[in-house]
Amino acid sequence: MSFDWSFFFERLFFPEERYLWGLFTTMSIALFAMILGTIIGFLVGYGRLSKIWIIRAVSGLYVWIIRGIPPLVILVLIFTGVAAAGLPRFEEFFIGSLEVPGNYQAAIAGLGIHTGAYMAEIVRNGIQSVQPGQIEAAKALGMSAAQIARRIVVPQATRVIIPPAGNEFNVLIKLTSLVSVIGVQEIFLISQSVASNTFRVFELMIVVSISYLILTGFWSIVQGIVELKLRAFEASTPAYTWGQAFVHFFRRPGIPERKEVMSRA
Repeated sequence: MSFDWSFFFERLFFPEERYLWGLFTTMSIALFAMILGTIIGFLVGYGRLSKIWIIRAVSGLYVWIIRGIPPLVILVLIFTGVAAAGLPRFEEFFIGSLEVPGNYQAAIAGLGIHTGAYMAEIVRNGIQSVQPGQIEAAKALGMSAAQIARRIVVPQATRVIIPPAGNEFNVLIKLTSLVSVIGVQEIFLISQSVASNTFRVFELMIVVSISYLILTGFWSIVQGIVELKLRAFEASTPAYTWGQAFVHFFRRPGIPERKEVMSRA
């Protein structure tokens, strides 16, 4: 069977409404799973550095178990295994007229739990990058633990956390293809369904690949601009605004030189 160029270009430039909805499903799952994973990551990451041994042990056990289990297995365990064990299952609910299926919720939960284990290590490394002397100085000033975390640790750790966290989100976008195993109608499962009827597997998989390239490429640009903004303090000429960071990202690699800021001053 020869490659059908007309079919390929039609699916690439004029996708069906179902495919566009699948694209939205893919990105929304990645976004919500990343939010859940980040919350888990901060809790477990702080737990890994706790002075209480039981908290450290539980946090370390969570990271070890989740990082050792493939995300596909986690998704199946959460969606079908939990129900088979007689535990509460994911039930669909409505937000206005929008239905949120149970498998969609399970996809977010499964990928969020998976991401949380990796985010925990990223957060732990970010926290450990803060100089201990600054924390001791904050304690000497009478700051509480919550104030130290909010004003000293988190702002500085964020600069270290953002780059690997951005890479984790990039990986998460591609991991959404795994949720097809529990029946979530994202772009991979939709394309497989169309391919079973049209027998144009090669053309459709290339379209799906291009879709993932566009999504991850767009995120790479966003991540690069954010990193440039957060790394501004390391440069002789920081990008003071998001607009300047955007311009400098596309203008040249790295961070601009001091003479450009001096000329603006």
